[in-house]
Amino acid sequence: MVFAVGGMLFGFVLGYMVANLGSSPGDPRPVAPSMAGAADRSRPPASPPALDPNELKALESLAAREKGNSQVRVELGNLLMDHSRFDEAARYYREALALNPDQPDVRVDLGACLVNGGKPAEGLMEFEKALQKDPGHKKALFNKGIALMETGRPQEAVAVWESLLKRFPDDPQLQGLRKQIDQVRAARRSS
Repeated sequence: MVFAVGGMLFGFVLGYMVANLGSSPGDPRPVAPSMAGAADRSRPPASPPALDPNELKALESLAAREKGNSQVRVELGNLLMDHSRFDEAARYYREALALNPDQPDVRVDLGACLVNGGKPAEGLMEFEKALQKDPGHKKALFNKGIALMETGRPQEAVAVWESLLKRFPDDPQLQGLRKQIDQVRAARRSS
């Protein structure tokens, strides 16, 4: 019986990980759904499927058994973020970073959770830390602009986004930024 349950749990976790092979577990998720196509793995879809409690329990069990496994914590963070459970996701991203702080993608995910959870200043700090490791990190720069907007610094956001567009002019994921920049400028002119 113990072996059967253990085998099922192992199979479930293995299946979950195989199902996510197409996207790296640390893929950062930007925070602005209004900028359609601005980056991949943003917020979860408008109505994501319900969180499978068995999937969550299996990953939590694995995390409890493997205290030094950063990757399972990233998977937990991703799962929870996909279901808009930002505070819980942030907890697991923090645990992953405590085990392996040299993960700029995970730091961007943490920052996105913080911004989505109403803590844009804290999110901005995480994006800055990611950019210290990788100054050209596209998704950190994109999200930094979002956090700057959320903290009432639209001109700084525009500057970040314009530099991003100069660096990646043909990136289809960033096409929505030009419209956002134009809206910020129009709002500034009308005030």
